[in-house]
Amino acid sequence: MIDETRDWLHFMLRETSPWYGSLHRTVFARNVQASNSIEGHNVGLDDVVAAIDGSPSLEASKTSWDAVRNYRDAMAYVIQLANDPHFEYSAAVIKSLHFMVMKHDSSASPGLFRPGEVLQRSRGEGKNLHHDPDIEMVSSLVQRLELSDIADDNPSIVKAGMAHINMIMIHPFKDGNGRIARALQTLVLARQRMLAPQFSSIEEYLGRNTRAYYNALAEVFVSRSNLENDARPWIRFVLVAHYRQGLVLSRRIRESERLWEVIDAERERDGLNKRTMGSLYNAAMGLQVRRPDHAEYADVSERVATSDLKKMVDVGLLRTVGERRGRHYVASKQLRRIRRRLQETHTPIPDPFEQIARTSN
Repeated sequence: MIDETRDWLHFMLRETSPWYGSLHRTVFARNVQASNSIEGHNVGLDDVVAAIDGSPSLEASKTSWDAVRNYRDAMAYVIQLANDPHFEYSAAVIKSLHFMVMKHDSSASPGLFRPGEVLQRSRGEGKNLHHDPDIEMVSSLVQRLELSDIADDNPSIVKAGMAHINMIMIHPFKDGNGRIARALQTLVLARQRMLAPQFSSIEEYLGRNTRAYYNALAEVFVSRSNLENDARPWIRFVLVAHYRQGLVLSRRIRESERLWEVIDAERERDGLNKRTMGSLYNAAMGLQVRRPDHAEYADVSERVATSDLKKMVDVGLLRTVGERRGRHYVASKQLRRIRRRLQETHTPIPDPFEQIARTSN
């Protein structure tokens, strides 16, 4: 069932599609946002998109802004590694990811293994998970992780899920282990090159279902000898996550395709230049648009960008918010109505194991 969904996504996610770039960007932003929200860094999607674009923060705190930008860098590195023909998994790669993610916090010893033991706790039920392996074992356990759980012939989603949970069980760093485990899982998935790394990731799902995520981990973390525990409850959770996230992305792709077509027709009717499409689409998706953003999307000067935005406001597709330096643009009521009309009914996606059980009965 997952493979069928991924085959459809692979077919639909063509870079020649006019809406591909904008969807690609927002999916990347949602993954970065979700992984940081799990750690308590709650940053709005507009700010995460700004971080990805290299723009200044709108309202995030300094600590959360640093965390988001650092994770953006780590995920950009994952995207690069996904296409590296000479890539090899190593402790150096994992340490590099950790340095990128935690470089804003010197107390976390960025890029270095922890000096001692740290008690892990479940945020799902508030229980102790386990004690970390002795520090003398960390390096060899990371090596075993690389050799046995990533480089084997298991299906990629199982392989990635095992890399995730074993990284958390080894807990090689003072802080940031969850983010590194999630980044590593995405890297393993991305290396198969079925889908772009952003569309392979289940980080958005984990962010939306944080309690279930921690509870699934806690099912495996039941004793100090947890390196030999049954990982099937966790893998079952990972499979459900892939299935549900795949269907969410499928729905977004269908909506994006229809939304782009309808907005393009509105734009043409109102006499707007085709270069306004990126900003109109982003606004329809709920993002703020700033003049530098539009200048970059449309590849025009600041003066032309100002003129374009004024025209989009004049025809009733955008609305101005704020004055002078804080000025930005959001979707008008008309543009929001267009999107609501095209959105599919968001019914709960069932557990596929339950579906299979009902079918077999």
